[in-house]
Amino acid sequence: MNTTLPHTQMANAIRALAMDAVQKANSGHPGMPMGMAEIAVALWSGHYSHNPANPKWANRDRFLLSNGHGSMLHYALLHLSGYAVTMDDLRSFRQMHSKTPGHPEVDVTPGVETTTGPLGQGIANAVGMALSEYLLANEFNKPGYDVVNHYTYAFLGDGCLMEGISHEVCALAGTLGLNKLIALYDDNGISIDGKVEGWFTDDTPARFEAYGWNVIRAVDGHDVAAVSAAIAAAKTATKPTLICCKTVIGKGSPNLQGGDKVHGAALGDKEIAAVREYIGWSPAPFEIPAELYTAWDAKAAGAQQEAAWTALFADYSAKFPAEAAELTRRMKGELPAAFDGALAAAIAACVEKKENIATRKASQNAIQALAPVLPEFLGGSADLTSSNLTNWKESIPVRSGKPGNHVNYGVREFGMSAIMNGISLHGGYIPFGATFLTFSDYSRNALRMAALMKLRSIFVFTHDSIGLGEDGPTHQSVEHISSMRLIPNLDNWRPCDTVESAVAWGEAVKRKNGPSTLIFSRQNLPYQERTPQQIADVARGGYVLSEVADAKVTLIATGSEVELAVAAASALAAEGIAARVVSMPSTDVFDRQDAAYKAAVLTKGVPRVAIEAGVTDFWYKYVGLEGAVVGIDSFGESAPAGVLFKHFGFTVENVVAKVKLVIA
Repeated sequence: MNTTLPHTQMANAIRALAMDAVQKANSGHPGMPMGMAEIAVALWSGHYSHNPANPKWANRDRFLLSNGHGSMLHYALLHLSGYAVTMDDLRSFRQMHSKTPGHPEVDVTPGVETTTGPLGQGIANAVGMALSEYLLANEFNKPGYDVVNHYTYAFLGDGCLMEGISHEVCALAGTLGLNKLIALYDDNGISIDGKVEGWFTDDTPARFEAYGWNVIRAVDGHDVAAVSAAIAAAKTATKPTLICCKTVIGKGSPNLQGGDKVHGAALGDKEIAAVREYIGWSPAPFEIPAELYTAWDAKAAGAQQEAAWTALFADYSAKFPAEAAELTRRMKGELPAAFDGALAAAIAACVEKKENIATRKASQNAIQALAPVLPEFLGGSADLTSSNLTNWKESIPVRSGKPGNHVNYGVREFGMSAIMNGISLHGGYIPFGATFLTFSDYSRNALRMAALMKLRSIFVFTHDSIGLGEDGPTHQSVEHISSMRLIPNLDNWRPCDTVESAVAWGEAVKRKNGPSTLIFSRQNLPYQERTPQQIADVARGGYVLSEVADAKVTLIATGSEVELAVAAASALAAEGIAARVVSMPSTDVFDRQDAAYKAAVLTKGVPRVAIEAGVTDFWYKYVGLEGAVVGIDSFGESAPAGVLFKHFGFTVENVVAKVKLVIA
């Protein structure tokens, strides 16, 4: 990048583009881009390794805007440095189907690494990316061949640091010593409500030092040389680094800088004119002088950096062909050739053993069967490994300076889930992490972001209902499964036995365009007999487990309630009432099947009764108002599981009674 022009002019180009785009949209946040302009110049002109012509270059540095409301900063940088983000794209800021949405969105804008906006999750994603770099480097690098060698940079502000997730993820990053993670803190003292001193008085540098971070204090965020020197120092640290940059929000706006009015609203024509005069910016809106384009242009440097890495990787491939092929495969997100066979063998083993075990144990068995052919598996749990059973015989815990393939996230459910998203975004690993289903509430926004970003993140939730027993209503999930089914593009699986558990794992691993939840029981569940066709149909989300002629009712169930549906069908048969049984481990997947298949599973004209140990409202989309649902529309109780299921009506007698009412 040619930096012969004064850095102030390069920074002012960002300010001008940000204020003009926000003004044209009459919507957005000009304050942060204007306040962090010099910080951006320091990073992007002197340290950030990237290639605008190939935004997905494997060994690029990662740059994340955790304070994503300041998206015009990133869009301006991408445009100026040579990415496929045109001036017309900037003019279309915040407009329908533009490359420049209100907050950065991965796979919408070239060069954007993650979708940010919900504050704190960007820095969490950054921790995941830095963790991935650390683990891949230890796995693949050889002496003289650092083919995985890049930094993760994150911009963040006061809002990110106020969010509790920042504590969860930054504490873990410090413990793990992720020294290639560098965060630049925009310390401007302002949020939407005004000066943060009334509600945010943390000693942030001391807080991060307590986490085990390297902290560079009191950097003038408007001094490019000072920021650049801080970044250079951070790159030599043995710990993650927080660079505390003191800035003025809306820098360059003579009447609004330093206040909350510049945070989240257009400046107005009068103030924009005042900014132009104040900073000496004469070009018309959305015009950049040629010499500034030259100064910012990163295409030649980026091509050179990638070419040097490509040459290194070619030599590496010649000397270590197996490792090179494996790294290439994993960064592409392709599954190994042996995967399908391993999955088929795992399912066959379930059929052969016919075990009556908890599906959480069936899940662990599936992990154990698949892990040997999936070195990209990166498991973990939020302090409940012995209960969630996400470890396997060969799993190695990740520790500072000691790489592994299983992360002890601690009691940090939200942080775990958002870090997993960062791991998935980085590439090279398939992350899965676990907690109890009721604590999915802590993780929920990260699940939503995974679905929005179409990530292959696998969220494991065990202890899925009143079936967990004595821990009581605080731990007994009632509304959780149905609520997660409301999230678009999230596939939720609740298997009933070992076979369905293995299939669910296989489908989650194979799914490249979205996340999955795998929801498992604490209690033992019986094995269900199936034909080969029924086993194949499990992957379609719902299938006929028990077919009968002249059916009078269809019983639909998931998870632990499939056992009840089968028993109820038997009791109904004894009374001369023919009942079909449909197991529906994933309503999300079933809903995507073709109309003919769905009609064959849920036959028209046959009344339906759904059975699930959760809230009932969701199921009326399948049973209709003329059908019935056996469920729970209250919180649970503290008692043994068997007592609870009887108390809440999960008995053969109650299901039979419901059926008789429906078919009467």
